[in-house]
Formats: sequence, C-alpha cells, structure tokens
Amino acid sequence: MSNQTPDPAPSTSISTAALIPRVGDIVDDAAGLLNADGELTPGKSMITTVIALSLGFLSFMGVLAFLFPQYLMTPELRKAYNVDWCRALLFAGLLVSGTLSLFNIVFNRRRNVNVLAFAFVLITIALGGSKVPVGDFPDHTPYLGMDWLVLDLLGSTTVFVILEKLFPLYKNQPVFRKEWQTDLIHFGVNHLLVGLMLLIVNFFIHRAQIIVIGEEGLQQFISSIGFLPQLLLCLLVADLAEYAVHRAYHEVPWLWKVHSVHHSVNTLDWLAGSRLHMLEIIVTRIGVLTPLFLLGFDKSVVDMYIVIVGFQAVFNHANVHIPWGPLKYLIVTPDFHHWHHSSEKVAINKNYAAHFAFIDYLFGTAVKTDQRFPKTYGVVGSKIPDGYLKQQAYPFEKLQTKTVLQTPDAMQMAEEEQKPAEHVS
Repeated sequence: MSNQTPDPAPSTSISTAALIPRVGDIVDDAAGLLNADGELTPGKSMITTVIALSLGFLSFMGVLAFLFPQYLMTPELRKAYNVDWCRALLFAGLLVSGTLSLFNIVFNRRRNVNVLAFAFVLITIALGGSKVPVGDFPDHTPYLGMDWLVLDLLGSTTVFVILEKLFPLYKNQPVFRKEWQTDLIHFGVNHLLVGLMLLIVNFFIHRAQIIVIGEEGLQQFISSIGFLPQLLLCLLVADLAEYAVHRAYHEVPWLWKVHSVHHSVNTLDWLAGSRLHMLEIIVTRIGVLTPLFLLGFDKSVVDMYIVIVGFQAVFNHANVHIPWGPLKYLIVTPDFHHWHHSSEKVAINKNYAAHFAFIDYLFGTAVKTDQRFPKTYGVVGSKIPDGYLKQQAYPFEKLQTKTVLQTPDAMQMAEEEQKPAEHVS
C-alpha cells in the first residue's frame, strides 16, 4: 500500500486552488481590508497592498473618465488638462500598482487582495490604459466629477498624510483611524456630485442676482483694485458670510441637526472635513458665494478663493500641529479649528471662522483657555449613526432632544467623557 502511486487528481486540484483564489475569498479579504482600521505595520505587506489596490482602482476610474469625458469629467477641468501629463500620471499609477501587486502575488503576501489590485490593472490596460484615445465630445451633458475625485484623492492623500506624519498633533493616531470608511464615502459622493451641487447653487445665485439690485459704485470700486487686495477682501467677505452661516448652524436647533453630522467625527484628520450633510454643502455655498457674485469680484479672484477654501477646509481638520506664533490670532489654523470640534465645555459654540481667526476674537466667540490642545471631540449627548446614508437621513428624523451643544448638562458630560489623547508638545 505504501508504494502505491497516489491519485494525481487531488494534487492538481489543490495546486490550482492555491494559484487561482476563489472569487468569494477575494471579495471577503478585500471587504475585510476595507472594514479594518488601525496602524499600518511595516514588514507585513499591508502598506504595499493598500498602495497597489488604491492605485489600481484609481487607474481604473481614470481610464473610465478618458473613455466617457462628457459624463465623467468636470467641464471646468477639461479645458485645463494637459492630456500628456494625465497619460503619464495614469501610466505611473498602473506601473506602481502592477509591480507591487505582482510582487505580493508571487511571494504569497496577501495574495487575494493583490489579485484584485492586479485585476484592476489588467482591466484598465484592456480598456486602453495610458494610451486610451480621447475623441470629441459634446458639452452641457450631465456629469459625475470622477476626474476631480481621482485627482483630489490622490493629491490630498499624498500631501496631507505626509504632513500628518511629519507634524502630528496626536502622534499615535493611525492613518486608517476609526470610521475612515464613512468619511471616504462622504469624500467620494461630494466629488462625484459636484456637478449637481453647482447646478443647484448657481440656480439660487442667479435668482439672487436678478432680485437684488447691486450697488454699482461698490462693484466698480472692487473691480478697480488689484488682484491681491481684491483676493484679501474676497476672503474677508466670504469669511464674514461663513461666520454668520456657521453660527446659525450652531444656534438654530434644526440647522444644528444638519451640522451635527459634521461634528460627529470623533477623530480629526484630513479626511474628517469631508463628513458633511448634502444640505449643509448647498446652503453654505449659496450663503457664501452669493455676496461674492453680487459685489462683483473678478472671476479669477473667486476661482483663487475656491482653491484656498478647498485647501484650508482639508488642512484645518488635519492631524497637524505647527508652531504658528502670533499668526494664530490672525488666520485659522488646525489648532484653532480643532478646538471648534472639541466637545469640552470651553469650546462649545466657539471658533466659527474659516479663514481669519480675528473675526472670532472680534465677536467674542474665540476659545479662551490655557489648555493647549483639545482632549475630546464629537457631539455631546446625541448618538449620530455611522454610515453615509444614515447620516444623510438623520436631520429628518423626529427631533428627540433639543440642541445638545447648548445645554449645561451636555457640557458637563463633555468634560467627563474621555481621557486625554496623546499629543506632541
């Protein structure tokens, strides 16, 4: 019996299963990775796997945007693209993702997830890869901002993760902290639906321009001044409008329910600022952009303002601490805005400004404390559900309690909630 030749069929079956993982196993492992959180530990292939999967998926989305530009590209960005640079970026993404995923597959390092990453690379190449043709396409079509999502996610991740690791406020905070998945969905939806949101915002701004008769003398004065002073004035006007809208979100009970979705983040980083209710995005943009257009600021100035506000909105939520010196009383920094998100009594309904910190000092709403950094974050006395759809539905649910950030009992609860997080001095 011991010298009998074994049946080769089982051996072949085992070998094939080892080389070609089942679709169910790939899905399970990928889902497990996407549902995980915590620090990425070097030497366990997790970092290279995350990079390979992320770049593979972004490359796939990029080639789809090339194939259907009229539906998947932001019109304002189409005109500014250098196609050769976009192709080079797509090629680099495919090269890095393909190399890392193939290496991990060969050496059996998180094989199932890397098979998925490599599959994205192969599908992207099959669709044309970096040589995908771009033909003529009509304008004025409904679109998703897939190109804006890919570019901003790639750029923001690279820039802000590096900043957070070089200058951390809380040094032990992982890149993939709790609930990052929910905020990534917010980030994605906000970018993909940029066209719809702009359509709604422009509709209301256009109606405001028709109803409100602008002061021609003031408009002429603004249009006559140079770019830099006009930009500074634009930022000031926008921030005064932002302050008023932001303060209303905190002091009007139903508006607070909308805004509390943003405050439900318990750990701040560059991605946390994306957690916004869709209604808040639209209302805030209408409230801030309307006075800018009514006052007649130059289009180039408004465009630069949009770039600045986009950067500052991400940066001020980031897990970053830089010594600002006296500038901290002039401009809004991450330290300043982190206090706005604190659930401690001293920080309740404070630090509303988005650009200029002196506005809060002027109106008496700046945080005054000798404590350098917040100890706790989030919403006091109210359990806001996790998950994008549940958070979008939350403001429309029956109001169970009054505005939680304004009750003394809730403030007292905030002081007793959590132990201080570890930060860099």
